[in-house]
Amino acid sequence: MTAPQPAATGVRALLTLRAAPGRFPFALRAALCMGVPVLAGVAAGDVAAGLMATIGAFTSLYGSGRPYLYRAFMLAWIALGMAIAVGLGIAAAVSHPLAIAGVALIAMASTLLCRALETGPPGAYLFALACAVGTAMGAVHLPALHSSLLVLAGGAFSWLVHMGGALFSARRPEKRAVERAARAVEAFIASLGGSRQDAARHEAALALHDAWSALVTYQPLRRAGGTVGRLRGLNREAHLLYADAMSYGLSGTPMPGAALEDARRIARLAQDPAQVEPARHDEIPLGRLKARDALREALKPGSNSLLVVARVGLASLVTGLAGDLMALENAYWSVASAVLVLHFGLDWRRTVQRGLERLAGTWAGLALAAVLLAWHPQGLWLVAAVAFLQFTIEMVVLRNYAVAVVFITAIALLIAAGGRDVPDHAALLLARGIDTTLGCVIGIAVFALLEPRKAGDRLRIDLAATLDAAGATLEWLARGDVTSRGAREQRRRLQHRVFALGEAYEAGIGGLGRERREAEQMWPAVGAAQRVAYRTLAECWALERVQAGGSAELSPGLSPGDLATLRGALDVLACSVRQASRPPPLEHVPEVLGEELRQLRAALAREPGGAALRL
Repeated sequence: MTAPQPAATGVRALLTLRAAPGRFPFALRAALCMGVPVLAGVAAGDVAAGLMATIGAFTSLYGSGRPYLYRAFMLAWIALGMAIAVGLGIAAAVSHPLAIAGVALIAMASTLLCRALETGPPGAYLFALACAVGTAMGAVHLPALHSSLLVLAGGAFSWLVHMGGALFSARRPEKRAVERAARAVEAFIASLGGSRQDAARHEAALALHDAWSALVTYQPLRRAGGTVGRLRGLNREAHLLYADAMSYGLSGTPMPGAALEDARRIARLAQDPAQVEPARHDEIPLGRLKARDALREALKPGSNSLLVVARVGLASLVTGLAGDLMALENAYWSVASAVLVLHFGLDWRRTVQRGLERLAGTWAGLALAAVLLAWHPQGLWLVAAVAFLQFTIEMVVLRNYAVAVVFITAIALLIAAGGRDVPDHAALLLARGIDTTLGCVIGIAVFALLEPRKAGDRLRIDLAATLDAAGATLEWLARGDVTSRGAREQRRRLQHRVFALGEAYEAGIGGLGRERREAEQMWPAVGAAQRVAYRTLAECWALERVQAGGSAELSPGLSPGDLATLRGALDVLACSVRQASRPPPLEHVPEVLGEELRQLRAALAREPGGAALRL
């Protein structure tokens, strides 16, 4: 299995255009949500109020792909959060220190919640930006409460636009999630025996996990019939096909040609599942962690989420205070830039890359902003300018972030001007450039100061936790119970651990020097542990198939004695990982998981210039 490599960084990344299909509807929706509040302000004769309401339009950037009912609640909370952030920011703007503290607190709280609840991009940044930009806008004739209500109105309009698709196809997000999962399983089957087999397996696992999240985690009811129940039946069928493909892949036996057609059939039926049999309640996995469990994990001492929150808080305070000492009029922009660099919790390479992209895009965007400020668009021209800029941002942001920042800079300054004619364009533009530079530099410096756990240490912890979770899952398998509530929770925990292990490896190879070397040395063990986890999950699905009256493809089955032996071997290997010691030879391991465990033991025992785990 070839080790994944970090994405391109530096100048090469700045010049790279990535594929991002299907962005037109998203961009059009975002442009509409930004343009209409400005139009309302123009019609009411209060452009500053209309521009204030555009902050609520940021709501339109969240929730895509989530089921509509879940999306309705998610977007409502986001719109309310934007309104609160702006209100608190404006109320705190009576003094710079208070405003800085307010933005820092909003940034920290939103970072914690957005990471734990997996809101996805743009994440916590827009909450910090809403608080920061709101304090500097031109609607000075409006009190904080009035401004918050305007932002809430902008968010409410975005909510209506975002939810409009439910009138035409209420289950479209769930259908698309199952279709994508089936296509990923098809790609995995096609890759068997090739160099992309392990990568395609992991991509299929992620797609299936996302589909179960759409069908279970983001649904109001566990027991559901109708379209959701039928889609659950289809996704279960896709997951069983995935488990069979894993068995064939591990045995080296060619999979029947009908398997590819089965995956394609599932993808077609996902578009119209009317004739599909709904899945039973006890056949349904649990999807992602629930909100309370995700928050509990994020708040554990030493968690990566708490480290990211600490970085965001420290960078916000330091940046704000530095801006205050430098008498920067819009020091809040600096704070927002620092939050942008840090809030996603990226590795060192990607953190620096994000800072470079922000800097390059901002300074280039100042030229476009200068043209717009000199033009000083009014009325419908202002509406068109705001809508066009937002449309362009959403069309290019996934393709090249630095290019998107050019337009982000322009629209931010246009909105911050509040519809007024800015008398000193050069001073405003220079301030924006200096503020952004200050925020990015301090954000990167704080990352270097509050370093994450060393790559080897984090990988050891996550690798051992993955083996522990696999062992705990085997205990349920030994009892012949893979569908009870407890069994499904344990299967979910194992899936969660294997994803966390992959993220830890990606963070390691995104480091510099020793960090990257440690991660690269440990890749054979990481890859072998992932194979152990995926094979354990496949055995659970195989047993589930048998219990449902089917046959387990190529699975020789496991006796209680075999499972006890496997559990013991996993405990020995996990102990070796924690102690960074050479594991003893494994004897008499069963055929199922035996090869994977031997590969893992060999990876842990290898000594390329020193034991792989003796760092």
